[in-house]
Amino acid sequence: MSLCYAVPAMDGNLILVLGDQLSPEVSSLKAGDKHSDVVLLAEVAAEATYVKHHKKKIAFLLSAMRHFADELREDGWSVEYVRLDDPQNTGSLGAEVERISGRLNPARILVTEAGEWRLQKEARRWSDALGRPVDVLPDDRFLSSREEFTAWADGRKQLRMEYFYREMRRKTGLLMEGDKPAGDKWNYDAENRKPAADDLFMPEPLRTNPDKVTRQVLDLVALQFADHFGDLEPFWFAVTRADAEVAFENFVSQALPRFGDFQDAMLTGQSFLYHAVVSHYLNAGLLEPLAVCRRVERAYLDGSVPLNAAEGFIRQIIGWREFIRGIYWLKMPDYAGSNFFGSTRPLPDFYWTGKTDMACLAAAVGQTREEAYAHHIQRLMVTGNFAMLAGIDPHQVHEWYLAVYADAYEWVEMPNTLGMSQFADGGLLGSKPYAASGNYINKMSDYCGNCHFDVKRKTGEGACPFNSLYWHFMDRNRGQLGGNPRLGPVYRTWDRMTPAKQQDYRDSAEVILSEL
Repeated sequence: MSLCYAVPAMDGNLILVLGDQLSPEVSSLKAGDKHSDVVLLAEVAAEATYVKHHKKKIAFLLSAMRHFADELREDGWSVEYVRLDDPQNTGSLGAEVERISGRLNPARILVTEAGEWRLQKEARRWSDALGRPVDVLPDDRFLSSREEFTAWADGRKQLRMEYFYREMRRKTGLLMEGDKPAGDKWNYDAENRKPAADDLFMPEPLRTNPDKVTRQVLDLVALQFADHFGDLEPFWFAVTRADAEVAFENFVSQALPRFGDFQDAMLTGQSFLYHAVVSHYLNAGLLEPLAVCRRVERAYLDGSVPLNAAEGFIRQIIGWREFIRGIYWLKMPDYAGSNFFGSTRPLPDFYWTGKTDMACLAAAVGQTREEAYAHHIQRLMVTGNFAMLAGIDPHQVHEWYLAVYADAYEWVEMPNTLGMSQFADGGLLGSKPYAASGNYINKMSDYCGNCHFDVKRKTGEGACPFNSLYWHFMDRNRGQLGGNPRLGPVYRTWDRMTPAKQQDYRDSAEVILSEL
């Protein structure tokens, strides 16, 4: 005879907090009661391996999760924390929710909506699978809800960030003087494209020394994810809210004044220039988007930074970041299959190894391996530009970006890659492809001066590969791009070339592509 005992129900709810929701302001926690509810955070192998994330990214998130659990405990919450190496860990988020809720028997499960379609789809099934209510709450850390963005997009022939951004400026009041933008201009991007010269006094992001908790995580990651991309150490990311805020203050005082002028510049050996390097803190929840924008606005108002720097930074947060998220949820799940040009070429090995004679690509991939970071122009105009010109499968490019950067989550990375970088959505997100020859890279960087290839040579042996690939891309995709009014001057230039010169570009590009 066996005896079965029902698990007594706990008084409150189980609140699941995901690894990119490390904020006390997340809606699931705000809806909870620390006196009766239990918070669950779980490190699971499935979330670290659905693409093989950079070792630094995994270490950052695991350490930040452990520190956030301690922060919640100090604030009076009861916390169930599942470590990656716990013998009872099932390895998947859904299974861990089932295991812990089966033991605690909560009345309900509360969770803030996930930032990725696959996880959100899974969460919607949990209620039936678990046999108890699962409340999926909106993520109100963003300035524009999904419903607000859908309403804004409804009926528009084109979805352009600039017009959405103006609405966000009006909504927040950031850099507004009554109903007009500060300085009478909405956008100072034209003033933010200066090439930089190497500077002995170039600022550096604030580096945080790993504490005991982070050291334990680094040992764990080194053991369990040895075959993943990237260098694990030196590890210097902030992993607490307090340290992330200090790192941001360092940016405001040291780098923000010159951020505007040089945000598009690239320099050999300078991975960060005047960039904030806080996007991974924002996307994980350690920094609050509106709070950092208010801080930058205050720096402008007190005369510490010029308007083009403040506006350029704020546009990235309340304009581009919010716009990209809106596009993702508006168009998923079909958006994931976007491939406007029908590109099928496999991603070259040098995207993983960094071993290429092209100095710009070697620099961008090399620092990505080292830091799990590259700034937006390196991503867009070097690694992204080359992949698009070469006809690389955009889904493989998407998975690479998702894997290698510490700030990459699908909601922000996929539209940036498929839409802006690869033009795989056919112009939904951008008005034209961000395609460029070697001349752009030469103008905005010092890479070309130390390159095996000659940026001034257009075709043939020793010529910069970007030059012939650019024209090959334009020629082979004329059927899709020929009617784009922004590309009219490009095609008129092509048409003025002699047939022999056009063929020379085609032949040179084919040699490069055959060697990939």
